[in-house]
Amino acid sequence: MAKRAICVGINKFANYPQFTLNGCVNDAKDMAALCKGLLGFKASEVVLLTDAKATKSAIMSQLKAAVADARAGRLSQIVFSWSSHGTQMTDRSGDEPDGMDEAFVPYDIAEKSGDWDPAHVIVDDEFHDLFQQLPESVLLEVYLDTCHSGTGLRGAEFSLHAPRVKYVAPPTAQGPVRQKVVRGFALARAAKEEAPATHQILWSGCKANQTSADAYFSGRYNGAFTYYFVKVMNETKNKLPRSAVALRMRAAMKGKFSQVPQLETNASNRKTAIAL
Repeated sequence: MAKRAICVGINKFANYPQFTLNGCVNDAKDMAALCKGLLGFKASEVVLLTDAKATKSAIMSQLKAAVADARAGRLSQIVFSWSSHGTQMTDRSGDEPDGMDEAFVPYDIAEKSGDWDPAHVIVDDEFHDLFQQLPESVLLEVYLDTCHSGTGLRGAEFSLHAPRVKYVAPPTAQGPVRQKVVRGFALARAAKEEAPATHQILWSGCKANQTSADAYFSGRYNGAFTYYFVKVMNETKNKLPRSAVALRMRAAMKGKFSQVPQLETNASNRKTAIAL
């Protein structure tokens, strides 16, 4: 059965040149190449959205189409990778104790009435509600190379190259106050104490109170999480279970970066290799 990979990477932002990042487009290209190579996706099954192509409308349209195809029985697997800024905005659904939602920054991020414009920012609840519609027969694997806390920097910790912040403070007066594990999508939601769905897997670049680095590797920028994930996968030829991949990434990054990559899924998925 067919599969779908949607790889998003955003270095430049239409309305905020000061938000510029360095390694996110490379992250998306590397994840797309990994899918088409080691993970066995056909070229026609991989969608690459970078910079101006990665508007909220374009991203959500691709994801909605993938979910619709999965619900119609045309897809067995969806991969979604995201490399860009994270942010927060005022909670509109009433499910956040501190009144702030985690959100993701697309190319066309914009403000409205003292907060982010809902038409141009992606709140984690939007991903959650969309991916909740997936049948259990469809595997969802998500990779987030981003930060949702104001303490999170997408900066090269030991590089001579200028660091870039991979977190955008919300325009609201409250500002960033939370430190908690990203729990977007239809994965485990701490507030409701739900167990992780058996068909959904979340990789994230760091704990909520850590930096997520946009680092310089041999003349090329990448997110440290994406760089080491792709490196470990290619070195081990996808022969390791997910838990071992995460451990190798952490070992390789130890002493170089403060971030600790996270893997959120059930015990069964931890013990198996990434699906081909």
